Amino acid sequence: MASPTTEQKRTPQPRSNRDERLLLADGEIFWRDRHDWLLKAGKAIISCEDGVPLIPTTVIDATRAADGEVVVIKRIQKSYHQYESAIGRYLTSPPLSDDPRNRCCPILDVLQDPLNDDFELLVMPLLRRYNDPKFETVGEAIEFFRQALEGLQFMHEHHVAHRDCMTLNIMMDPKPILPDLFHFSLSRKTRDYKGYIKPSTRTAHPVRYYWTDFGLSRRYNSDDTNPLEVPIFGGDKSVPEFNKDPHSPCNPFRTDVYYVGNLIREDFLQVYKNLGFMEPLVTRMVQDAPEKRPTMDEVVTKFKEITSKLDPSHILTHRSSHDRSSTSTSYSCPEL
Repeated sequence: MASPTTEQKRTPQPRSNRDERLLLADGEIFWRDRHDWLLKAGKAIISCEDGVPLIPTTVIDATRAADGEVVVIKRIQKSYHQYESAIGRYLTSPPLSDDPRNRCCPILDVLQDPLNDDFELLVMPLLRRYNDPKFETVGEAIEFFRQALEGLQFMHEHHVAHRDCMTLNIMMDPKPILPDLFHFSLSRKTRDYKGYIKPSTRTAHPVRYYWTDFGLSRRYNSDDTNPLEVPIFGGDKSVPEFNKDPHSPCNPFRTDVYYVGNLIREDFLQVYKNLGFMEPLVTRMVQDAPEKRPTMDEVVTKFKEITSKLDPSHILTHRSSHDRSSTSTSYSCPEL
């Protein structure tokens, strides 16, 4: 056989893509190495599919061995998120789990990783992004606001500050609108990957929303009426007090109020025309001065007052691209 020419040696050879090479990312190797242990322990059967990348690799879907329930397993590193497991279990165990306002993602099981003492595996229900599919009526939006606000009020009542309550950290139980669920990595596909999902509406089949991810959360003593924490940036980087001075301790409960107010402002008020009834309350929640923001008790009380006489059946109306780029903060509500 003739040896390669010098030119051939210098020419980079095309590399096959990830799927063709059947290579796993480091995070996927983590789950591969624990597949047999989970199976033998009778805990869960991890879903393994060639050619479908796992993103993010810290969470994977599985089937619970005891009852066939589809769940997710999240890997947490205790040295980085030392309170996540304890706070999650505190909030989702009796008697707190019996409170109808509780909107914290249930922790179904906590497993010590068999290969690394610094890792724990949290078993939780399979949830879906809260705004997929899109909201259709004013009533659907109001119900989301109610659950999100009451859920955060509940956490604060039990002296827990979430500290990262942004758009990716509130999710919904999809079963009422998607009884056959969906593909974990490709959420618009059916679970068997053979077709596309066809969700029902939230109006016909109401859903529950859950606050998730307690990695930055903290629980405080009941007698500490003004806990202070050095800022830690979560997913929402716009917190005024953090950007003003990232080194001065702040009250995390006041920051939570900003977070959820800003979520409503960005995901709803800047997207839909006819939710103007929320604008005065949200404006108070996102004030630059933390001490001027209402508490979550005050937020929920005011929310109930302003929504008690609304007609929830109106269809949500999207803003035009011009409306969204406008600096105006006036949100008219002619349809209501």
